[in-house]
Amino acid sequence: MSSEQNWIPQSVDVSVPSAARVYDYLLGGAHNFAIDRMMGEKVEKMMPHARSAARVNRALLRRTVRFMVDQGVRQFLDIGSGIPTVANVHEVAQEEAPESRIVYVDRDPVAVAHGELIVAGNDRVSVLQADMRDPDSILTSGEANRLLDFDQPIGLLMLFTVHWVPTEADPWGLLKHYREALPSGSYLAISHMANDHANDEAFAAANRMNQAGGDVVVERSRDEIAAFFGDFELVEPGLVKYAEWRPSGPGDISDDPAVNRVAYAGVGRKS
Repeated sequence: MSSEQNWIPQSVDVSVPSAARVYDYLLGGAHNFAIDRMMGEKVEKMMPHARSAARVNRALLRRTVRFMVDQGVRQFLDIGSGIPTVANVHEVAQEEAPESRIVYVDRDPVAVAHGELIVAGNDRVSVLQADMRDPDSILTSGEANRLLDFDQPIGLLMLFTVHWVPTEADPWGLLKHYREALPSGSYLAISHMANDHANDEAFAAANRMNQAGGDVVVERSRDEIAAFFGDFELVEPGLVKYAEWRPSGPGDISDDPAVNRVAYAGVGRKS
């Protein structure tokens, strides 16, 4: 990590941990601060498989993007993208289909600032600072209007994202808003913390991290997560634990069964 973070907006308080930067740390990235690494180390002490869980979720991202590209999708909206480090959406999609267009969205200004550096010079990729709870600010943004054609299928990615929305904020209504904005033939990918993996330490660690940043993870049941897809048709194998969604090799699954139970994942298609 560079000692001169002159790309960081002055408004960013580097003394407060950021979930996006802690996630980057757990992935082995270099775009995080000392406070994020400290929080990440605390998370790892409470949840020793935190790095593996982050890796499994990143592997899921690669698989879902490749699946969508194989189905003919050439434009992607990644909400809650965090810092788009190695093997991110545009790298995966454009390797398979160079014409692919991607809009990354995150509310963390540091994630956005560094994301802009990562994609600089790639005119088919843009980064937007916005809150997923304000869908119109995303769907009607200049970035979306420039890169996304809402008359053609879109791949909407919401991985490890919706569990940040508290129940009182009606995440089901929020997802309905996004689903209705997508054209026919679009796909929605979701991974979400499960409430049935019998690992209280995992929830304690996640909540400790998120409370430090003002947010709390809300773990949900399989039925509650399935409802986020509405009338979208789930593609095979349906809504399953995230390591079980079309694994392509050993690297997609953890050796620790507890890691493989952390979250549910699925991909739905709009008729």
